[in-house]
Amino acid sequence: MALRQKIHIVGIGDDGLDGLTTHARQLIQQADLLIGAEPTLNRVPAGKQQRHIVADDLDPVVRIIAARPDSRIVVLASGDPLFYGVARYLCDKIGKEHFEVVPHVSSMQLAFARVKESWEDAYLTNLASHPLETVLERIRIAGTVGLFTSETATPAVVARELLARGIDYFSAYVCENLGSPDERVTHAQLKELVGQEFAPLNVLVLVRKPGAPDRPSDRVGKRLFGNPDEAFLQSKPKQGLLTPAEVRSLALAELDLSPASIVWDVGAGSGSVAVEAAQIAAQGTIYAIEMDADDHQLIRANAATFGVANLVPVLGRAPDAWKDLPDPDAVFVGGTGREIRRIVDEAYRRLRPRGRLVANVASIENVGEVHAVMHGHAPSVKVWLINVARGTYQLERIRFEALNPTFLLSVVKRA
Repeated sequence: MALRQKIHIVGIGDDGLDGLTTHARQLIQQADLLIGAEPTLNRVPAGKQQRHIVADDLDPVVRIIAARPDSRIVVLASGDPLFYGVARYLCDKIGKEHFEVVPHVSSMQLAFARVKESWEDAYLTNLASHPLETVLERIRIAGTVGLFTSETATPAVVARELLARGIDYFSAYVCENLGSPDERVTHAQLKELVGQEFAPLNVLVLVRKPGAPDRPSDRVGKRLFGNPDEAFLQSKPKQGLLTPAEVRSLALAELDLSPASIVWDVGAGSGSVAVEAAQIAAQGTIYAIEMDADDHQLIRANAATFGVANLVPVLGRAPDAWKDLPDPDAVFVGGTGREIRRIVDEAYRRLRPRGRLVANVASIENVGEVHAVMHGHAPSVKVWLINVARGTYQLERIRFEALNPTFLLSVVKRA
């Protein structure tokens, strides 16, 4: 594109020309053509310059600039043109060498200044270009958040959606019409924002309350994996026989699940491994195979408690119970007894190439048998002896209660 004049992109605030430097005012006053959104152009008094109003589609701006190579053109933008503004788009389309950018203080900077919070580590985004549902997880784990709201994602809507997910540990500041005479900053709790209306030009700042956890309050005890043993329902006569949280975490890490994995949990018991595998492989399917009818019902109950719809309880004895199931990407086998050797062998044969099989056994005898089976299929077998002691308080003293030692064995099926 052959342009003989530099195009200036000038940032302007709600206070109009009064808030600009002398250089920025001169660029606007000497321009042949001003381009910008209607609210932005309205901040500049009418003069001799021609004006062109643009909306969200910036392609017409590119065509206008190309058609007027000799004109002195100023593109007006709100705040800093390079902070969720038009400058990046135009520079990419036409070339950086054709532009000079004169920034103004962005409304995001003003908002953080008004609430006296640092924004150097804050999560910042624009809800006009990033749908709210796609940023909720980032908000959940952030310490400080700055949001350009939109017509559909207003402060009230944001607060409602956060509360619906149990994300209730932020203080909120709604900063309206920053830099203008009717500027207003509202400090409130999230629940107080629901149902309120604010000026369209606003920035929402969220500040995490001290000591608040990095997960929704209603998800305490419902981690992605490694949940406390007591978070799962268990048969009272068999209390304590589920895979402990520490062993479960290591086993799931070794299973190396992808979002769409097909998983078998063989001898699933109350389903703790299957439930957490279902949370990790949320787009896949987890089959929890259990021959005890009471435990089969517990698997259903625990799946409902954790809200995992991709877990399929299978009542039956392995290996017959899995004959109609799809071949797995990963298999977890838990249990004892003489059958475990045969179960591991037949599960490996059904495993997809490069799939992983992890077995949790409790006796030295089982370790030797399972290792022999795995080693017969692949030369590299990983083995762990896991000794875990959990701290417990008695009066003002801490003591450690040891869990029963247990073993994990892991193998990857060769391609």
